[in-house]
Amino acid sequence: MLFFELFVDHFPSFMDAMWQTVQITLFSLFFGLILGIVFGLMKVSRNKFLQSLSNAYIWIIRGTPLLVQIYFVYFGIPMATGMKLTEWQAGIITMSLNAGAYIAEIVRGGIESIDPGQMEAARSLGLPYNKSMAKVVLPQALRTMLPSLINQFIITLKDTSLLSVIGVRELTMNGKIITANNMETIRMWSIVAIYYLIVISILTIIANKVEEKVSKSKR
Repeated sequence: MLFFELFVDHFPSFMDAMWQTVQITLFSLFFGLILGIVFGLMKVSRNKFLQSLSNAYIWIIRGTPLLVQIYFVYFGIPMATGMKLTEWQAGIITMSLNAGAYIAEIVRGGIESIDPGQMEAARSLGLPYNKSMAKVVLPQALRTMLPSLINQFIITLKDTSLLSVIGVRELTMNGKIITANNMETIRMWSIVAIYYLIVISILTIIANKVEEKVSKSKR
């Protein structure tokens, strides 16, 4: 079968798989961003217990392969708790936890890049620590964090390919299923690569536009 014919014939299934990939990425980054901000703030807090808790979470997630984390969540949690997880739920939980640890380090680095005098000035004006962090430090840190957050966005999208091991029909799993049926290995994986390049390129352009607007608004 010609490359173009193969591309056209399987276009609908790849559109569905791409939508699954993008959805998982967006949900994972949404929850991962919440985890990252919480644990990032914990890491720069003055509370030693919160610092230790944040360090432990980041150490465990960053110190273990994502594939192992996927297996642990999908198989380990149901065995330990009796709670059944769908492939989609397990995928989003794992990707969120994974992204959260890396975003926490991005948040920490962004906060620490801001001159400590900014916090001191806010506190001297009578603002409590939490409001000083939310109103003064974090908005400035966002400019520093944004390129790294965009990079994490792209990494998370590509990492969704590992969810094929538990049966999530994202782009990679879709390619595996079609290849098993028609044995068009080289052509099919070339098509999968093209779809990844398309979606990542589109999202990168959008993310860069957002970064550009944020940078202009801060001038």
